[in-house]
Amino acid sequence: MTNYLDFEKPLAEIEGKAEELRAMARSGEGMDVEAEAGGLDRKAADMLRDLYKNLTPWRKCQVARHPERPHCQHYIETLFTEYTPLAGDRNFADDQAVMGGLARFNDVPVMVIGHEKGHDTKSRIERNFGMARPEGYRKAIRLMDLAHRFGLPVITLVDTPGAYPGKGAEERGQSEAIARSTEMCLRLGVPLVSVIIGEGGSGGAVAFASANRVAMLEHSVYSVISPEGCASILWKDSEKMREAAEALRLTAQDLIKLGVADRVIPEPLGGAHRDPKAAIGAVGKAIQAMLDELKGKTPEDLIRDRREKFLQMGAKGLAA
Repeated sequence: MTNYLDFEKPLAEIEGKAEELRAMARSGEGMDVEAEAGGLDRKAADMLRDLYKNLTPWRKCQVARHPERPHCQHYIETLFTEYTPLAGDRNFADDQAVMGGLARFNDVPVMVIGHEKGHDTKSRIERNFGMARPEGYRKAIRLMDLAHRFGLPVITLVDTPGAYPGKGAEERGQSEAIARSTEMCLRLGVPLVSVIIGEGGSGGAVAFASANRVAMLEHSVYSVISPEGCASILWKDSEKMREAAEALRLTAQDLIKLGVADRVIPEPLGGAHRDPKAAIGAVGKAIQAMLDELKGKTPEDLIRDRREKFLQMGAKGLAA
């Protein structure tokens, strides 16, 4: 059963009616409903196209958070072979919100790291809804360092509302762990490519996405704070999240103009959750294209490339 977003309610009614007609026919009532159901299908397809033609930033946030959207685990299972998970930060614990390990991508050895939100109530609680604690970032640092020593490209898949802000996380050095993960990204002597596959929230996302190349799925978002958090701070009213989403310029299309992202990966009509296989395939092609762009660069070139990319962000944003 499809989970419909608030703005998709008219679509839900049409698709529900078409399914209802087909269910009646299957129940043996002798009705020939295919023509009518087909008409409803065409109407639903037109409505879906209209709804997704010009999504507002707030609606893009809703799509990026859709519970049926493919998550990090789905990408790893589909795009990578011989995946060997590596766990723990060798200091405190293993953070289930961050998964990563050695794998092959198109038969090339790589290190893949990503945020995992979980797919049902139990796994979401285990994964802390993709909000990493310090040990998650320290695990990522360990894996990136391992990749650096063995000359393996690093691929990161970003999907987090932000780093976990709980008391225990702060006591264990959340800010320091995020800063060191960001530092590790910037000084890696191997290619580092990142894909924002859902939410890219705050420093928790930057700690994985300070990369040579950053791609964003068409309906993903990437921002210093959530629209709700921004609205609470600026207007003391979280209900102004729509205005905040507009002001934050958090969409892939805005971030391409600002130089924060390097490419937008098209999603299937209606979002990645409507055709996960196609969305994952498109991400795989984008990752390969980004790795090809970095092929042959020396460690010094890669570090310089990354440094120049981030130094140019402000200048490009002002020009835009």
